[in-house]
Amino acid sequence: MILIIAEKPSLGRNIAAGIGNFKKCNGFLQGDGCIITWAFGHLFSLADIERYNPLPDGTRNWTMKNLPCFPEKFEYELRKGNDKGLDDGVVRQFKIIEELCNRDDVDLIVNAGDADREGEIIVRTCIEKALKTPKNVKRLWLPDQTPQTVAAAFADMKNDSEYECLAAEGYARTYIDWLYGVNLTRYATLKTGTLLRVGRVIVPIVKAIYDRDMAIRNFVPEKYYSIVSKEETNGETVELQSKQKFKGNELYKAQEACARYNAQKATVISVKRKKDTLSSGKLYSLSKLQNVLGKKYKMSMAESLEIIQRLYESGYLTYPRTNSEYLATAEKDKVKKILDNCAKIGYPVVFKDKKTIFDDSKIESHSAITPTYKIPDKSRLSEKEMQVYSTVFRRFIAVFCAEDCLVEKIEITISVGDLEEFALKGMAIKEKGWMKYDDSTQKDKILPDLKKGDEVNINFVPNEKETTPPKHYTIETLNNYLKNPFREEKAAIDDTVGADDAEEYRAMFEGVELGTEATRTGIIDNARKSGYIQLKKDVYTILPDGIYFIESLQRMEICMDKYKTSEMGKALKKVFRGEIQIQDSVDLAVNEIARYFQASTEAPLEEDRDIGFFGDIVGECPICKADVKRNKFGYGCSAYKSGCKFSINSYICGRAISARNVKLLLKEGKTSKIRGFTSKNGKNFDAVLKIADGRCVFDFDAPNPSN
Repeated sequence: MILIIAEKPSLGRNIAAGIGNFKKCNGFLQGDGCIITWAFGHLFSLADIERYNPLPDGTRNWTMKNLPCFPEKFEYELRKGNDKGLDDGVVRQFKIIEELCNRDDVDLIVNAGDADREGEIIVRTCIEKALKTPKNVKRLWLPDQTPQTVAAAFADMKNDSEYECLAAEGYARTYIDWLYGVNLTRYATLKTGTLLRVGRVIVPIVKAIYDRDMAIRNFVPEKYYSIVSKEETNGETVELQSKQKFKGNELYKAQEACARYNAQKATVISVKRKKDTLSSGKLYSLSKLQNVLGKKYKMSMAESLEIIQRLYESGYLTYPRTNSEYLATAEKDKVKKILDNCAKIGYPVVFKDKKTIFDDSKIESHSAITPTYKIPDKSRLSEKEMQVYSTVFRRFIAVFCAEDCLVEKIEITISVGDLEEFALKGMAIKEKGWMKYDDSTQKDKILPDLKKGDEVNINFVPNEKETTPPKHYTIETLNNYLKNPFREEKAAIDDTVGADDAEEYRAMFEGVELGTEATRTGIIDNARKSGYIQLKKDVYTILPDGIYFIESLQRMEICMDKYKTSEMGKALKKVFRGEIQIQDSVDLAVNEIARYFQASTEAPLEEDRDIGFFGDIVGECPICKADVKRNKFGYGCSAYKSGCKFSINSYICGRAISARNVKLLLKEGKTSKIRGFTSKNGKNFDAVLKIADGRCVFDFDAPNPSN
């Protein structure tokens, strides 16, 4: 008897449809020689800190007494419900899985998790927890959920041991994210008195949006001049924009340049016309598809992924969580069948056996998202489902379109004396071809009708302009940043079939990206739900809680930037490739996290930046003699409800004021000389803080008090 364990009930039903002849039982489906049951996604989750470092009083209060926590062995527990007790449905379903796994007549168990690292370990963990004695385990790997694919994959299953490296990476990611999330969330929350959801990937994502918005807020526009000519020749305006630029106080230089240019003759020195074939866009990876849906339909990444996943589970699209825009060579026959279906309903398609479409070297686990042979009834899809499906379907048609998009490209070069050459580029679409089926930003750009040797009228004048701030992140630009945070944002990304993308895929497979196609959407959505960022239409902006989140981490010197996060990503890819072990990657995370828990008293007082913990008493109020305590934004009198306003910011002139220095300030009236302040004009300085008239102020001339 074969037991198939699907990741979710919907997948279980689709597998049954592909194999056939099943009857419904309590928590499973029974067929001839085969049983299908399922998890509910994650039935198990990693145990919390209290499992490894229990408190003496048995409570689960967050405290530094059991931090940091670095388990020697990570333990999985059945998932808890909202009340933190065991979820009855989860317990019930796992008992069914356990009973079925250990039935005497079951001699083969099939892992039918989703075809990714998360799906691999979800079902693998269930099997490991359920089995009393070892049994043979195979893997059902489904690129889509159509009955034909299920039947073909079921007949060609591999041993689950062949997916050990995939599972290893999945477990390593889970352990490392637990180490960062559980340890640093508790640590930062205890430090600030505010729940801060610290994570390995959420921090650099929010930090990117924070940095961009701060750059926009602090941007000071600068005036400059360019020189431009817009004169008519043969009844058509010819615009020439010089590459020269002049500062805002250099108008006279711009005017002098205009005079020099206008004293010359402008002549057409070449006219090049070239007929060309324009390539369509490549097939979609998940993030590239989300970029398009966000830009065109203003769909958030969470909404678009939910719809894409639903279309996948309905059998209309292939597996969504892919980072590739290419198809596997083994899929050629399947693609031919899909194209046959498309041709039957009137689309002019032809199979193209090209390396620019089929390339195994650019596929990590999954091919690009495409339609399946199963074409939906449009009346049965919602408007948004149709928008998503049509976007994928039209791109597939464009890539395999039998009709080329033919264009004429024109380049006119105009020389203004020997001062500068101007290149005017245009394009005329002669035959739309694939453009009739897929949206394209390419439009006709018609140039003036000029011939070689024509003299062009010119009149250059200064054109006053202002520098512009950087733009807020959009779904597209944030996704592009997260896929490769080290790529220049202004560098054009050519997503057309045949474009040179070797460097992009090399970086992706090395693991430099922040998050993965499978996790990125959920992490960004968590940042939104946590109130750190907001998404309006297609634009991300930072929120006040996000500012507090990032600045609090900076004050605690918790640095989780793109460099450290991508280094961890590279280590995880090494686990996937079998180059290092799970524990090697875990050790890297442990060493990094341990730094934040080192005793701050090791630092000299003048260098100390440890602000202590929320609620710590640091001294006596110089005004009313009540306790001064650490609060959300610094140190304040505990009698504030009675009207005492005494407070000290924990961050002054770019410098954290340590709890030890505040204790000295309240006891002696002055701190030690503190190093590392930054003035408004960016200069560094050292200074002593003192109490004067009930306020904390600088005292630059004071000698150091005794410690």
